[in-house]
Amino acid sequence: MNQFHVFAGSEPIAEYPNVRRIHPRDVLAALSEGFEDFWAKPSHYVFLCLIYPLAGLLITYWSTNANGLPLLFPLMSGFALIGPFAAIGLYEISRRREMNEDTSWSHAFEVWHSPSVPSILAIGALLVAVFIAWLVVAQALYVHLFGPVPPASLSALLDQLANTPQGQQLFWTGNAIGLGFALFTLCTTIVAFPLLLDRDVGAAVAIQTSVRVFFRNPVECLLWAAIVVALLVVGFATFLVGLAIVIPVLGHATWHFYRKTVEAPQRRFTLSQERL
Repeated sequence: MNQFHVFAGSEPIAEYPNVRRIHPRDVLAALSEGFEDFWAKPSHYVFLCLIYPLAGLLITYWSTNANGLPLLFPLMSGFALIGPFAAIGLYEISRRREMNEDTSWSHAFEVWHSPSVPSILAIGALLVAVFIAWLVVAQALYVHLFGPVPPASLSALLDQLANTPQGQQLFWTGNAIGLGFALFTLCTTIVAFPLLLDRDVGAAVAIQTSVRVFFRNPVECLLWAAIVVALLVVGFATFLVGLAIVIPVLGHATWHFYRKTVEAPQRRFTLSQERL
């Protein structure tokens, strides 16, 4: 077994992948290829796709039945923060399709046999921590402006937001803070998970590569983020049913975005290699 460290990977010297300069049309091409992957055999993804709408329904139920209404919108927007980790099985499906390998949905779970699993879990834990921090800040902001008593109903919450000075402050301040969390997540993980599936470079190199991709292609990365947000809004606006298509398409498209922004390695490992 190779020597391993979560942040360094299993190779003695982690190589820094070469980052490409791309064009906005490459972002749209990645999205188009994501749709192609999904529509190739959508029945393969039924099981995975149902997870996300069900998770959204659970969030809605919890927030409306446990005095958690002030956290309803932060929880829903938090999908964008933990999405890169939640969609990791979809990256594997796209990787296998690119390699002309079997793309049955069951192979999505083979990512947990990858040598990069500790690094994947480490970055996943980072995203979960960011998600929790976002919820804590959102709750604290609401309590600061409106006090500890939650609104009686969703309509009461909407009335607070639309018709009170505190509601306007909550809207603008909350969105500004949420944008900060989103930019941090985008910058540090935009290609981190696909990179770790492609090669075992460790969490540190994966995060650093994501940062390099972001700063070399800021307009394209922000365009990608805008597409993600827009599609998630569509998914939620369709009473969460749309997430069954939106999430897998974005997952597949993320793989293709990675392939366009990061040069392919000279040697790739596969999931059939030595397992930790």
